[in-house]
Amino acid sequence: MADAGLVETLLRCVEKADGGLDSQDVATSLGVDHQAIVGAVKSLQALGDVISAEQRSSKHWELTGEGCEIAEQGSHEARVFSSIPDEGMPQGQLMKLAFGKVGFSKAMSNKWIRLDKGHEGGPRVFRTVENIEDSVRDKLLVVQKGQSSQLEEKEKSELKKRKLLSEVTVKSYWITKGSLFSTTITKQETELTPEMIASGSWKEKKFKPYNFEAMGVAPDCGHLHPLMKVRTQFRQIFLEMGFTEMPTNNFIESSFWNFDSLFQPQQHPARDQHDTFFLSDPAQAHEFPLDYLERVRKVHSEGGFGSQGYKYDWKIEEAQKNILRTHTTAVSARMLYKLAQKEKFTPVKYFSIDRVFRNETLDATHLAEFHQIEGVVADYGLTLGDLMGILHQFFTKLGITKLRFKPAYNPYTEPSMEVFSYHEGLKKWVEVGNSGVFRPEMLLPMGLPEGVTVIAWGLSLERPTMIKYGINNIRELVGHKVNLQMVYDSPVCRLDA
Repeated sequence: MADAGLVETLLRCVEKADGGLDSQDVATSLGVDHQAIVGAVKSLQALGDVISAEQRSSKHWELTGEGCEIAEQGSHEARVFSSIPDEGMPQGQLMKLAFGKVGFSKAMSNKWIRLDKGHEGGPRVFRTVENIEDSVRDKLLVVQKGQSSQLEEKEKSELKKRKLLSEVTVKSYWITKGSLFSTTITKQETELTPEMIASGSWKEKKFKPYNFEAMGVAPDCGHLHPLMKVRTQFRQIFLEMGFTEMPTNNFIESSFWNFDSLFQPQQHPARDQHDTFFLSDPAQAHEFPLDYLERVRKVHSEGGFGSQGYKYDWKIEEAQKNILRTHTTAVSARMLYKLAQKEKFTPVKYFSIDRVFRNETLDATHLAEFHQIEGVVADYGLTLGDLMGILHQFFTKLGITKLRFKPAYNPYTEPSMEVFSYHEGLKKWVEVGNSGVFRPEMLLPMGLPEGVTVIAWGLSLERPTMIKYGINNIRELVGHKVNLQMVYDSPVCRLDA
């Protein structure tokens, strides 16, 4: 809000003005900052048509810092000329002066001085004229007095080239009287109070008009994290494709469901403490479907269903160890076993998106906990072609159409494929997921019919979120380093091309 005294002073100036006046001139005459006058103008505009203010732009020339110095002390070339005595000066000594290098060059161009290179004491500088006229300083003094119009454009351009002058654009207001002009300002009310209504004083009050275009104050509310926004989009894609969401609320799993049921051998490196978090309390699980556990033991140690197995001594103590699940495929195993217990097999399509845990070294792209997205389809006669077809459909809905498949190895899928997509930004193929057909050694011990095939694929949630939101370091997306303002400001993510 502008100072009330300055507002009244401005109104008196407008009253006395013949036709109108410029806000810049008012600021100069009153000896105040121009922005203070601009504030007074805006305050008056808010009161209605008290004044009319038309914004104008004008250009004028100002001296730079170096220009002010020259206006006070003289140009570099004039100061060089004044520094040289009648007997001359060694060039090296002259060049040590603050104005020596520029001044020497300009003075030589003006033929005010000469250089004697053959002097026995080394190169020496002498005057060549008795007196000089410092035209550069004179021109700058003219500009300083506000009379730059007296100089030709070429002269101003040369001074600008020497960085002694700069052209400045000034925005000001041309102020004239409005239809409601008055030198007396009555404060307008902004709020109708119960007291005004009770006393009837509102009838004599002047109210400030409501601005119905003004934005209201945004209400405080919760905000979805970018990770949750992208998760919602993935979930919607699965639901559109007819999938059912699996329950994934058990972060703690036994090694049996996480590894053994997936036909992953007990000596596999993934079951080492360097890759998996083991629980100390409770350290073991004890409730298993015993007939199924026995079939899993047998296929691992002796083989079966056309497989020779791994031929090792399978130990229940290893299967009982409790861990933080390393993948949501453990949930898929539970769901497929539950499906196998039904009297009649029915085809299913399952998906899950939830947190998993790995004993990873933290860096810009890896955390010890992250989200895994998984899709599973079980039906009679599914082939690798069905898997590739459904992957094309799934990734097309994500806006990813250029796909390649590369053979890979997983303990519980055969064949297995890594999925690659062409990244237009990086101009190269990047891995976007893993997939495969679950092995008979995993499915048949569960009790699923022999003709049933299960295809599955998975990818992370964090990586596509980082790509969509342009985040380079995963620690800026998840954890204590997250900028909450980023969470508030991030728009809803659209998984399109």
